[in-house]
Amino acid sequence: MMTRIEKDSLGTRAIPVDAYYGIHTQRASENFKISHQRMHPLLIKNMVKIKKAAAISHQQSKELDDHKATAIIQACQDIISGKFADQFIIDAIQGGAGTSANMNVNEVIANRSLEILGEALGNYAVINPNDHVNQSQSTNDVFPTAGKMAILESLVPLESELHKLAKALEQKSVAFQDVIKVGRTQLQDALPLSLGDTFGAYQQVIAREYHRIISVRSELTAVNLGGTAIGTSMNASHYYLAHVVPILNQDFFIPLKQADNLIDATQNLDGFMQVSGRLKGIATTISKLANDLRLMSSGPQAGLSEIQLPAKQVGSSIMPGKINPVIPEMVSQVAFQVIGNDLTATFAIEAGQLELNAFEPILFQNILSSIDLLTNAIRTLTTHAIQGLQANKSQCYEAVMSSDFMITALAPFLSYATAASLIKEARLTKCSVRELAFKKQILPVAQLESLLSIDYLIKRPEKLAI
Repeated sequence: MMTRIEKDSLGTRAIPVDAYYGIHTQRASENFKISHQRMHPLLIKNMVKIKKAAAISHQQSKELDDHKATAIIQACQDIISGKFADQFIIDAIQGGAGTSANMNVNEVIANRSLEILGEALGNYAVINPNDHVNQSQSTNDVFPTAGKMAILESLVPLESELHKLAKALEQKSVAFQDVIKVGRTQLQDALPLSLGDTFGAYQQVIAREYHRIISVRSELTAVNLGGTAIGTSMNASHYYLAHVVPILNQDFFIPLKQADNLIDATQNLDGFMQVSGRLKGIATTISKLANDLRLMSSGPQAGLSEIQLPAKQVGSSIMPGKINPVIPEMVSQVAFQVIGNDLTATFAIEAGQLELNAFEPILFQNILSSIDLLTNAIRTLTTHAIQGLQANKSQCYEAVMSSDFMITALAPFLSYATAASLIKEARLTKCSVRELAFKKQILPVAQLESLLSIDYLIKRPEKLAI
C-alpha cells in the first residue's frame, strides 16, 4: 500500500496515499478501537455544515481568500451530499471531548479542497485543517452545536412515527368500540369496559408523548457556536460571531440561535438531559403498551386471548403451530436499551468539569442511538402489530357475562356485604353472578336487566359543560 508521511507535534505517521483523512484521524483510529461503531452520520453531516457556514462567513469578511473558501465550500457540499462517508473512520466512543471527530472532519474537508484545487493530498501549506477549515472555531463549540443539530434532525422521523402510531391506535379504538371486555386491576378481574376504550387510552398516552417530544426541541435550538474553546470567543472575529449562526440557518430546517451566555452553553449540557429523559419516557410508555398487548393476546387456548396479533413468524423449533408476540417483545427490548442509554447520558452530563464537558461523544452516540431505535421500533409496532390486530369479540363477551364483578353494579342497591355474599355463593355453586341474581330475584327483573346491561356497565360519565 502506498503511503504519504504526515507530521504533527508528536512525530510522524504513514497515511494511505489516497486517504482524505490525516494524521490526527490516524492516531485516533489507532487509540480508540472500542465499540466498532463509527460516529453517527448526522453528527458528521452537521459538523460539515458548520464548516461550510464558517467558510462562507470568512469569505464574506475577507478573512479567507476566495480561492481557498470556494474550494472548502465545495468540499463541504460534496460530503453533505453523501460522498466520502468511508473517510470518517473514528470510533464513536473516543476521548478528547470530540476533538478527534472534529479533526477527522477538518482533515477530510482540507484534503478534498486540495484535490479540487489540483493539489496533492496532505499539502497543508495550501489549505490547512486547523488554520483554514477550523478557522474561528473550537471542537468545544462545533461538536455540541453539531450534536444538537443531529438530534433535532433525527427527531423528525421519530415524531412522524409517534403520530402514525397514535392514529393507528385511534382507528382501533373506533373499530373496537362495541367489543366489551373484562377490565383488570393488579392482573385480577375487575369492572368491564370497551376494548375500544382500552385502545383509546393507548392513543391518548402516545399523543401526549408526541407533543412532549416536539416541545423538547426548544432545549436544542440555542447553540454555543462562536464561543470557541470555553465560551469567551477567543480567535473568533466580530463578523464571524455575528454571522455564522444566521448563515448556518440557511442550511438547516429549524432556526438556531446563538446562546445568550456562551460560557454557560459550553459547560452545561442540561438541555440534553431533557431530551434523553423524554426518550426514556417514550420507551417506558411503548413498553407498557407492549406488555398489555402480550397479555391480551396470551393463549390462544389457556390465556386471555382477547386480541389476536398478526402472525409474523413461526414461534417454536419444537412446538408446531406456536406463534409468539415477537413484535411487542422487540419493543420492550428496545425500551430496555433506551432506558439504559438514558442512565449513561445522565452520568455523562453529570461528569462535566468546570468549563467543559469531555463526555459528549458517548452522550451524542447514546441519544442518537435511542432515537434511531425508537423510530424503528415504533414504525415496526404500528405496521406489523397494531394495524393488523384483531379483537376476539366472542371471547371477550363470554368472559364479561361470567364475571363475578358484574355485582359491582348491584352493590349500591344491595349493600357491599350482601353483594359479597352473593359472589361467595356464586363461586361455591359454580354459577355466574348474573345467573344467580336473576335466579334469586334479588332485585326486580327489569331493574336487574337494566343494571346488568352492557350499556350500563360501560357507561361513561357525562362531561360537565364549561
